[in-house]
Amino acid sequence: MAKETNLVRRVSVKAANKNIQAFSSGDTVNVFVKVKEGEKERVQLYKGIVTKIQGSGAAKTFTVRKISAGVGVERTFPFSSPALDKVELVNVGKVRRSKLYYLRSLEGKAAKIESELVSAAKAEA
Repeated sequence: MAKETNLVRRVSVKAANKNIQAFSSGDTVNVFVKVKEGEKERVQLYKGIVTKIQGSGAAKTFTVRKISAGVGVERTFPFSSPALDKVELVNVGKVRRSKLYYLRSLEGKAAKIESELVSAAKAEA
């Protein structure tokens, strides 16, 4: 049993993505996703509010919500995904919930989260 646990731990450490800044629910993030189109590969930006973080270890995921052409779009990313290029923190949101499902029913200014702008110096630290 101990050998299996050590193996899982080693795989989790290898799979960990190093280009992810620390963030939590309510934060606005830029997610840079590698997209393969034919034989070419490019990086696509996905900017939105983190609505939830769940799981642990290699199975840990986060969900980002954005409004695209007036329609709410949610996308879930695994932390250990090789398709993630990097995750950049834009704003730190002030929320008192870990899962922000209530944002789905809100529109316009009501869906805004009180936040403070993160400076480049703070983001790097």
